Amino acid sequence: MALGQSKPGLETLAYDQVQLGPGKLREQLMTQHKLFMGLEDDRLLKPFRQRAGLPAPGADMGGWYDDSADFHFDPKDLSTVNWHGYIPGHSFGQYVSGLSRYVAATGDEETRAKVRDLVVQYAETISPRFFAGYLLPAYTYDKIVIGLIDAYRYAGVEEARDALDKVTDAVLPSLPDKPLTRQERRQRPYSSEAEIWDEPYTLPENLFLAWRLGLGERYRTLAVRYLQDEALFDPLARGESPLAGRHAYSHVNALNSAIQAWYATGDEKYLRAARNGFDFVLQQSFATGGWGPNEQLIGPDDHETLLKTLTSTHNSFETPCGAYGHFKIARSLLQITKDPRYGDSMERVLYNTILGAKDTTPDGKTFYYSDYSDTASKFYRDELWPCCSGTFLQLAADYGISAYLREGRRIYVNLYIPSTLSTDIEGATVQIRQETRYPLDAQVNFLVTPGQAGQFSLMLRIPAWAGPASRILVNDRPAGVAARPGAFAELDRIWRAGDRVTLRLDITPRLEPLNAAHPEVVALLTGPLVLFPIGHSEIQMTRAQWLSVRRRGDGHWAASSPTGERVLKPFAFIDDEPYRLYGRLAES
Repeated sequence: MALGQSKPGLETLAYDQVQLGPGKLREQLMTQHKLFMGLEDDRLLKPFRQRAGLPAPGADMGGWYDDSADFHFDPKDLSTVNWHGYIPGHSFGQYVSGLSRYVAATGDEETRAKVRDLVVQYAETISPRFFAGYLLPAYTYDKIVIGLIDAYRYAGVEEARDALDKVTDAVLPSLPDKPLTRQERRQRPYSSEAEIWDEPYTLPENLFLAWRLGLGERYRTLAVRYLQDEALFDPLARGESPLAGRHAYSHVNALNSAIQAWYATGDEKYLRAARNGFDFVLQQSFATGGWGPNEQLIGPDDHETLLKTLTSTHNSFETPCGAYGHFKIARSLLQITKDPRYGDSMERVLYNTILGAKDTTPDGKTFYYSDYSDTASKFYRDELWPCCSGTFLQLAADYGISAYLREGRRIYVNLYIPSTLSTDIEGATVQIRQETRYPLDAQVNFLVTPGQAGQFSLMLRIPAWAGPASRILVNDRPAGVAARPGAFAELDRIWRAGDRVTLRLDITPRLEPLNAAHPEVVALLTGPLVLFPIGHSEIQMTRAQWLSVRRRGDGHWAASSPTGERVLKPFAFIDDEPYRLYGRLAES
């Protein structure tokens, strides 16, 4: 596999080069940061200390996080399920990771100190005793790895390096010899159904990262060991989908391992696998960009499952986890291919899923599933501190690095969000401030402030849905550059302090069918926003009636249906009222 390393065409900016402006994205980040800064170290460390036989002061966290014998899952009798103590300490690494990324973005010393304290105290608990009899050792080790990596690279915690070696030594006796599928795991002895759910096939992503950071050759060796070639990447590279029935989030997340394998080895198989795998996911996505109802992916020839789930489940999309994995793979493919459709996909998931998530509460109630059923509502998962409590913080911390990318003198604007980018181009400082209410408003404004006049390119992503009236202005005059849908528009010029760029996107309502087999089941979109009909009663209108939707004075949308006016809202504006995602297309 020693083919040579590969590099992406576009680079991400450092966390501290992008500052979020006022708006929902910054609010989510600040809320998540405040939540985890407020959790006592003793509570976060308690399950590790207990399993190490050390004094374990502090209150229990509750839910999945506790070290408890209460967990019980019998697939033959789901009425007896008890999730308490399911995966003790499972999300600790994600919390450390998210806080470390916050340090990288803000330089906040209080947060840096908390990260260091958590890592140092966690290191004192590490021993094989933690993983002995642990239901999902690979699952939790993977999250500890990214936590320690991020503490090391973003918060400057040198102790994280030794802690990573120590926990790797501790977990190895509990890991399988290869990246077992659930079907393969079932063929081996086990005492609990939950043991089948472990995810060793997600390990390579972060192990490759550890190796790339210079933390040891052993991590590259382990990463290669857990690449799921035969069952996943080989068929995907051939253009065949093995995804039907697979766990949704973990297998989309595994595509990020394929990306890291391509970086590490240069083997084009892994890049083909990542691209094809992501395409298979996009083909089975709802209009929101969400995927995996009941946490399962479907096959490319399955045209009925999505329709059936609109009446059979409320567990439509595992939101913080799914959005986190989606952002990572889409951002990587955008970096490698420079294809703006990956940015289109990111913004669709951003505005229609995670920005509508309920805030995690101080006691651990977590928004887990988005509900797309015909009788939908927003709800918290019953158990405290599930997996989505960790990925929510990581995802919010990554909003800034998802907005801009760079290639030499070219600055790519991927997400239109209130933000300020500060960087150097050929030794000169440049600041780009973005002000917008997009996608509620079709206009995006940029103020460009170079330290001195200089030439570089501003690359603006023009979404594939953008209409023909889209325009780009520089200093209130036509830029002379076409806003071509599905491409990056390049503004290459000598920039001077005070230069202004205005992007006006032509946003026209449109309908999207559930899939080709059900063109009569439609969602209404305006730009990247899905407009959800409020209420549970079925809505059936002609195409003209759907597309006559208009913005009301109160900021919501309305359409005139045969039964009267129907209010529609974006997901982020829905509170506790009932809603639905899809309606029906009536004959004209």
